[in-house]
Amino acid sequence: MKFLADFFPVILFFVAYKVYDIYVATAVAIVSSMVQVGYGWLRKRHVEKMHLITFGILVLFGGLTILLQDRTFIMWKPSVINWLFGAVFLASQFIGKKPLVQRMMESSISVPDPIWKRLNLTWSLFFILLGFLNLYVANDFFVAEHQLMQLTGLQQIDFDNCSQHFKGSELEMCDAAHSLEESWVNFKLFGMMGLTLGFIVLQAFYLARHIRDNELETEGG
Repeated sequence: MKFLADFFPVILFFVAYKVYDIYVATAVAIVSSMVQVGYGWLRKRHVEKMHLITFGILVLFGGLTILLQDRTFIMWKPSVINWLFGAVFLASQFIGKKPLVQRMMESSISVPDPIWKRLNLTWSLFFILLGFLNLYVANDFFVAEHQLMQLTGLQQIDFDNCSQHFKGSELEMCDAAHSLEESWVNFKLFGMMGLTLGFIVLQAFYLARHIRDNELETEGG
């Protein structure tokens, strides 16, 4: 249940995209994140940090998405966000007394300091690689969009209504580009979420081993 609550804005974004378009989906994600934060505050007088961070990111980048109406910006956005997270985790490795992952988790888990640093660096690398993977998936759409713009001379293309604007080979190219956009949206929801959950599971196994080792050392000491 908590998993569904945490990914509430992302799930509604996906549903809204399938029913309407990517701009309506972005607005839905912003509103749903606002509801998520408001509900947490009204019910517990407390809002989880991750929900606040998600809301801030959605308001900033989602607002720019709606304002600019630029699909390229939309697809670059997850990479930029992941790189920012990666940079923050990496910076905490050298700035301050504790790496970021330790500050977030040490109240629940006790492991040796070298393990925290190793885990923190792994999170940083994960976010950075996820950012590059997002661009790899989005690149096919970028190429298709660029080719269609060159062919038609248009600076902006309405991929949600290809049949209203194009015919023949241009329509086929527009439909193909729209299909690539849908593939990217599926990757954003299922691919990124799946990779993140898989990474968390691997992290849990890794931490469990070192928690046991730490407990044995404490008992032996």
